[in-house]
Amino acid sequence: MRQNPSFLLASDEGVKRLIRENPWVTIVSRTDAGELVASHYPIVLREDLDGIVIESHVGRPDELLHELGRHEVLIVVQGPHGYISPGWYDGSPAVPTWNFVVAHLHGTPEILSDAENLQVLERLVDHFEDRMPEPFRMNRTLENTAYAERIVVGTVGFRMRVDRFVAKDKMSQNRPAATVDRIIDELENGSVYTSRELAREMRRARGENV
Repeated sequence: MRQNPSFLLASDEGVKRLIRENPWVTIVSRTDAGELVASHYPIVLREDLDGIVIESHVGRPDELLHELGRHEVLIVVQGPHGYISPGWYDGSPAVPTWNFVVAHLHGTPEILSDAENLQVLERLVDHFEDRMPEPFRMNRTLENTAYAERIVVGTVGFRMRVDRFVAKDKMSQNRPAATVDRIIDELENGSVYTSRELAREMRRARGENV
């Protein structure tokens, strides 16, 4: 991904926040035969470990298609994004653009045992259920525990420490403050291309507490 110093997202914490808020990712592998394979799965951060460590699982036979654990993979984390019209600028010559935040994570997955995979599935479920009024737990009953243990064999769990990442946070930082104000107003209150999520990212990029 081409970088621009104005849009650089360089901190581990910035990338971790992006993962927390946007856990549905794209996993890309290049196999030994030179073929590209892409799949889509949710991931969860290991907040208790140093660096950036993520966990997830794939449904069989995706682990074979990706040759998971045999080589480096690319995981793409995409945050809010959207079209930015030059009609929202100050009237000077301009062209449309697209604002976005994205991170490319590189690392080699470690394949987990069935027991570890079950623990990862529990953490994944808990991560998303914790905000529910009555969170569902995989082990809430003996019957549900038995069911989870049966279906886990259809998945392959993995843990990946991110060895390196490239991340970009393009939020009109190269535009005058007044123009950014207008863009945010259009994203929050306009009649087309409304995106409050993108507006919030733009506010965060210029230092607001959101």
